[in-house]
Amino acid sequence: MSAVPPSKGFSLADANTRFDMGFPSLVGFHFLEWEEGRAVLGLQIETRHLNLGGVIHGGVLATLMDVAGACAGTWSPDPAYIRKAVTLSMTTTFTGQASEGLIRAVGTRRAGGTRIYNSTMEVFDEKDTLLALGEATFRLRSE
Repeated sequence: MSAVPPSKGFSLADANTRFDMGFPSLVGFHFLEWEEGRAVLGLQIETRHLNLGGVIHGGVLATLMDVAGACAGTWSPDPAYIRKAVTLSMTTTFTGQASEGLIRAVGTRRAGGTRIYNSTMEVFDEKDTLLALGEATFRLRSE
C-alpha cells in the first residue's frame, strides 16, 4: 500500500488566504511557516498594534499566540481539506516589549489525541528577544 501524495499547489499564500477575513484580517499577520506540528506567523508592527504606552498591545500578542498554537494542530497538506480548531484554554506570560519591526509567533503542537491537543507558543522580536509565551489546549471542530 502506498501513501497518497499531498495535493500539489498548497503554499503559504493558500494559508494566508484562509485567514484573510474577519478579525484575523484586521490584525494583519501572515504565515512564515506552516507544517505538521508547527506554525510561524509574522506581523509587521504598525501604529494600530500599539497600546497607549507606545508598545505592542498584549491582545495582539495573545491573538498571534492563539492562532499559531491552533494552526500547529490543524495543518493539512491538501488545500481542499481545511481543519479548524477552537481554543479551550490559554495561558499567557508577557516578557518583553516592542514598538516596531517584524515579530514572529511560533506555535508547536506538543501532545494530544485525535480531537484535543496542546500547543506551546512564543513570540519574538527581530532580535529574537522573547516578548511573550504561553500554552493552550485546543479542540478540533467537527466538519
